[in-house]
Amino acid sequence: MENSIATKKSSLMQLIPVMLCFFAMGFVDLVGSASNYVQKDLGLTDAQANLFPSLVFFWFLIFAVPTGMLMNRIGRKKTVLISLAITAVSLVIPLFGEGYWLMLAAFSLLGIGNALMQTSLNPLVSNLISSDKLASTLTFGQFVKAIASFLAPILCAWGATTLLPTFGLGWRILFVIYAVVCLLSVAILGATPIEEERPDKASGIKECLKLLGNPFILICFIGIMCHVGIDVGTNTTAPKIIMERLALSLEEASFATGLYFIFRTAGCFAGAFILRYMKPKLFFGISVLMMAASMAILLTAHTLTAIYVGIALVGFGNSNVFSVVFSQAITAMPNEKNEVSGLMIMGLFGGTVFPLAMGYAADAFGQAGAVCVMAAGVIYLLYYTLRIKNFK
Repeated sequence: MENSIATKKSSLMQLIPVMLCFFAMGFVDLVGSASNYVQKDLGLTDAQANLFPSLVFFWFLIFAVPTGMLMNRIGRKKTVLISLAITAVSLVIPLFGEGYWLMLAAFSLLGIGNALMQTSLNPLVSNLISSDKLASTLTFGQFVKAIASFLAPILCAWGATTLLPTFGLGWRILFVIYAVVCLLSVAILGATPIEEERPDKASGIKECLKLLGNPFILICFIGIMCHVGIDVGTNTTAPKIIMERLALSLEEASFATGLYFIFRTAGCFAGAFILRYMKPKLFFGISVLMMAASMAILLTAHTLTAIYVGIALVGFGNSNVFSVVFSQAITAMPNEKNEVSGLMIMGLFGGTVFPLAMGYAADAFGQAGAVCVMAAGVIYLLYYTLRIKNFK
């Protein structure tokens, strides 16, 4: 009995720094708010501005699978620490200016750091939690991550409206705050002992990519692409829909991004408990139907209330998609967790594909064109719902 209590306490003390890392993982979502302010400051088109979030998620395509191999060599915890260090550097760069190329460099490093972090942090959780609780624990991690995402547009607006005359940083104060938290995460995780399972074999890129030959792993991979594409797309496009249809300023419309993250945060928090009692297939299906309703609203709405309802629905519905898809993939192939994790995080490349397509569609057809691109991702997730397995 005493050993059981000691084990639970040890696990809790290990989960706390891991959850702080999930908060740091949420820093990647600042790109949506930041890109809108960069667009305004530099007078960029939608296609040019959407290059920022696209560039961030491009690096997931390049680094996710090699990170899975790196974990096999040095372990998951050390890989997470490296990712946090890279993220900290990316957050310091914008403090030296806000030129186009400087911001491209910062967002590139942010994407590289986040690719390493998401690939290594999720399987690190599997060392601390049993497989039947993995989906709900990852969902709670996404809830913590969503708090950082939710705070980003608030901090940007606060900095832009109150701090510009005083410090000259304006909305970039966000980078200062998150850089401090990132360094704190490095210190706490580095001091926390975590016993990791060692891989049976070292794998190469070819062996990892071969796993996409498994039909279920492939549909999970595409599901992750659609999830993050919708996430980044809504993050970036929500204020633009309001500005286009209601002629509000960016500062007034930026609450739309905050609203999205409020409901995504609430969805993650609720999902952490619901997934302990409801089968993933049913909960996932309900979530995707909410997203489908939101796409219909965002295509047709011309009042602020209706647009807010659409944003809230996609925020709540999309909040648990990653956790369910990721846990489905990693549970389907438990002997290749590192490799499968690398592949799933490579699917975050959808955050590059969707915003680019949405930017061109918006330039050609208005923001309704951008919503149509996201709607295609929702249709795929409806198909994926039919393929979900109920693992024991």
